[in-house]
Amino acid sequence: MTFLLDEIALATARLAEAGVPSPRTDAEEIAAFVHGVSRGRLHSVKDSDFDALFWEGVARRESREPLQHITGRAYFRYLSLEVGLGVFVPRPETEVVAGWAIARLSEMDVASPVVVDLGTGSGAIALSIAQEVALAQVHAVEIDPVAYGWAKRNILEHGQGRTTLHPEDLADCLPELDGQVDLVISNPPYIPPGAVPRDPEVRDYDPSRALYGSGQDGLDEVRAVERTARRLLRPGGLVAVEHADEQGNAVYWLFSEDNGWRDARLRQDLTGRDRFVTAKFGQE
Repeated sequence: MTFLLDEIALATARLAEAGVPSPRTDAEEIAAFVHGVSRGRLHSVKDSDFDALFWEGVARRESREPLQHITGRAYFRYLSLEVGLGVFVPRPETEVVAGWAIARLSEMDVASPVVVDLGTGSGAIALSIAQEVALAQVHAVEIDPVAYGWAKRNILEHGQGRTTLHPEDLADCLPELDGQVDLVISNPPYIPPGAVPRDPEVRDYDPSRALYGSGQDGLDEVRAVERTARRLLRPGGLVAVEHADEQGNAVYWLFSEDNGWRDARLRQDLTGRDRFVTAKFGQE
């Protein structure tokens, strides 16, 4: 047992006592970040190379600052993204939404599918699609200037020339693409005003603009996504929009046949909770 591994064990106990959901993993991630090694190589750090900044990072995590803010990185599918104050930290449940979109795009008989990510935040969804769907042309929309800055950095690192960032509002963006888009995807703000997220990492650190939706039910931004998707999509194009687990039925009924939608489905995340709605626009 090395000195660093001993310290990680102590840090794990401290983080567990503070209520951190994954104390061992987080202690190891902080140690790996501070010492510039992978988690699998922590045992190789010499006792003389131990950096006391490790305990500074542990103290920040103990106060429930997100791990991703401490390391400056969030992992999403196959990407490592820059994140920090002012941008929503992408969550594992959103990986399921992105995965559904990637699978459907891969099935399309379209040489170069056009995709729009409304409210891209860090760029996680847009960049995953660009990375995993050959020849996809992805348009990422973000009006918030701070989040836009984070997305721009990530697109410069991972965009591969097929992701275009637009500083526009999701409600009236990209009129030049009306009727030409194959898939619209969004993880918009949807927490109702007055509701308080349980996790302090979300409540105290994620930007409120990315969390709290407008309107009494918090779904005004989702309604805007529905209208924008209806405008952008070609006949037969698809939409996927994330929501809170208790909002599934309400979001499902927004994608009605009266508005031209077909095959609306309420879909679950890996925990079996309602997480996103998908639908097809019009007839192909």
